[in-house]
Amino acid sequence: MPQREVKAVSNNAMFELADRLKELRDAKKAAEEEMKSINAEIDDVEYRLSELMISSETQNFTRAGTMFCLTTTTRASAAAGMKEELFDALRSKGFGELIYETVNANSLSAFVKEQIAENGDELPDWLKGLVNVFEKTTVTVRKAAR
Repeated sequence: MPQREVKAVSNNAMFELADRLKELRDAKKAAEEEMKSINAEIDDVEYRLSELMISSETQNFTRAGTMFCLTTTTRASAAAGMKEELFDALRSKGFGELIYETVNANSLSAFVKEQIAENGDELPDWLKGLVNVFEKTTVTVRKAAR
């Protein structure tokens, strides 16, 4: 095969692959945008369902083989601008093992929940002003038991 034909075949394959790569990247970008939209709608519907379940005092229900359950999670985070003070307080109270480079959000939440339970359902005084605590209610979805 003459060199000119080899180069033309090579260029054609290269251009076809370049076009396919561009198509795939465009499709990926469109799918990511769709995913953002779907996630936003999921958040909205989940919030509205949890509000209805709370107001009707429905802890869980089953529909079409799927169980929907209200779940409340306690979350905690360092108060704005108080991260170092929180770290100092944790160290001084003997909880320095929670700190690596920072405090893992799930570890801090579990720790604060434990501290509240041990302190008569209140945040201990030494943590007041150092952490923000809130409860988040969500709806978990799972296949219903038969």
